[in-house]
Amino acid sequence: MADYDVIVIGAGLGGLSLGALMAKRGKKTLIVEQSPRVGGYCSTFERDGFRFDLGASIIEIIDVIEGCFTELGTSVFNEVEMVPLEPIYTIKFKDGSEMRYPTSKEETADEFRKISPEDAEGWLKYADYMQGFLDTALTGFFLEPANTLIDMLKMFMKTPKLLSFMPLFNMNYKDVIRKYFKHPKIQEALAFQSNFMGLPPELCPGHMTMLPWAEHTGFYYSKGGMIAIPEALRKIGERHGMEVMLDTEVKNVLIRNGRASGVTLSSGEQISADVVVSNINAKSLYFDLVGEEHLGSMARKGLKSLQPSTAALMLYLGLDSKPELSSHHTLCTLPMDALNDYYWNVYKQGKIPDEQFGLISWTSLSDPDNAPKGHHTVVMTLACPNELATDSWDAVRERVIDETIAFMSRTYVPGLKDQVKTAVLGTPDDYERNLLAPSGAIYQFHQDAATSTVFRPASRSKNIKGLYLTGASTHPGGGIPSVMASGMIAAELIEKHEKI
Repeated sequence: MADYDVIVIGAGLGGLSLGALMAKRGKKTLIVEQSPRVGGYCSTFERDGFRFDLGASIIEIIDVIEGCFTELGTSVFNEVEMVPLEPIYTIKFKDGSEMRYPTSKEETADEFRKISPEDAEGWLKYADYMQGFLDTALTGFFLEPANTLIDMLKMFMKTPKLLSFMPLFNMNYKDVIRKYFKHPKIQEALAFQSNFMGLPPELCPGHMTMLPWAEHTGFYYSKGGMIAIPEALRKIGERHGMEVMLDTEVKNVLIRNGRASGVTLSSGEQISADVVVSNINAKSLYFDLVGEEHLGSMARKGLKSLQPSTAALMLYLGLDSKPELSSHHTLCTLPMDALNDYYWNVYKQGKIPDEQFGLISWTSLSDPDNAPKGHHTVVMTLACPNELATDSWDAVRERVIDETIAFMSRTYVPGLKDQVKTAVLGTPDDYERNLLAPSGAIYQFHQDAATSTVFRPASRSKNIKGLYLTGASTHPGGGIPSVMASGMIAAELIEKHEKI
């Protein structure tokens, strides 16, 4: 008899969602996590009295998140103190002007109308169309398995309305935005969100243009930091008997007769299980923990072809006074063509950008406990390549901190340089070391059309029986709602295929 029904490798949101659901269904479940805290990129740490969010900073598409908590017999709003954010962003353009981006569809149209009356009408048409797609995708895409072409066929058969949105799947992000919006500044306002997929507008799949609208259906911050959501999942799971083992690394997955049968820890201890679930990078899983000898030639070739997604620089700042910001989130944008140019001529060339852009999160505005009294916490999510062409990230760390603070003081946050009391930089190398994320990839692998759905590693392993995948490596990809959906998908597959 196995020690556990289910062992989960990794306590990111996908693994925690799966683990809590399995425990709720009466399965003896263990989660093994190599770091000292849960959440992976969706976590929080403290430094010098300031509380910083490690990576993830946006909570949206709340229906998927709430769906998981509902299956667990509760509500995310009962388990986590969620702060609605209004406005969604202040958008600061490259030319120095700015725009408020409200939650209300009509108020957003009014903001657009100040710049382009034509695009205000385009916004209303876009919003109605994307709401229809979002309603359809939440039932027929996000929460359905996509392991095989048959799964894809079933997806469309179950939700035939998806077919009416096929143009989105045949276009790129840039083309969809240009279909609805003509003014360059409005295009700039809506182009940045392609970066949430780790891609420039010309490579990002067209269906992800639903992101700017999805933000208007609910945009939140969790008090206590972003770790509050994974901690809530952990507590719910533990109420149902789930165990979580921190600071413990899995050395390999035990394979017997072609089936996953447990794990070996770095200490040498072996723990058996009827089912093993991986919430780590799929290439690390198969090549490091399973072994190529257990994979078919096509699987080896497919996995080796997967390229890491984009990374990010995270600049964590503790300030001694209120910053010159007007909302929790500020988007520092670039024109749409400039985003494409950055991808090819900076990111792909391994360069540090001369002019930064990205997302500024003033988290102490929504949760004053994130900073000592009278102080403030600001986290900047900034563009960067996974690897530098000529230096290591460690070698340029202090220079990047100083230059970024100076640049932001001159542009998006006047006076910032004189307010900084604590400055910490998180680099792709840090995330590879601390989160075991190869190349510091936020979403594990590229999320373009060629690496989505059936082209991503399957939720139910095609090579190893009893082995399942959650997290950004598998469908539906990276981002808080997506990785939680992956946990829900894997839980249903286990219920369907395993007798435990």
